[in-house]
Amino acid sequence: MPNNIPTEHENKLAEALRKRKVIFEVHHKDYYTSKDGQIRYKTVDIYIPKDQIFIEVDGMHHITKPESIISDFNRDYFSHKKGFFTKHITNEAIDSHLDEIADAIAYIVNSAPNKMGENLH
Repeated sequence: MPNNIPTEHENKLAEALRKRKVIFEVHHKDYYTSKDGQIRYKTVDIYIPKDQIFIEVDGMHHITKPESIISDFNRDYFSHKKGFFTKHITNEAIDSHLDEIADAIAYIVNSAPNKMGENLH
């Protein structure tokens, strides 16, 4: 069972987004129906409802372990089918680029078109 306590890096990003007045939920519960018809549940690290954005704050194993990569592909696929975009951000990126990441997300949420598939300029 996944831990429902936000990680240090999730908290860092959440605080940075809060300072930029982004409205979001931490540890949002979601579900999807897998290809075999099973209902699967997941916890999304940060969810921005206005723009249907899921943000996953990931440890290095999400980009180095084949099982994690496949799991993320599947979760992202089913989220996209439900109309959600997923952005994965590594802990290391948060450590070294927190303000830039939070600024970019805030810009997208506050300034970019609120439609799937539209250009962001």
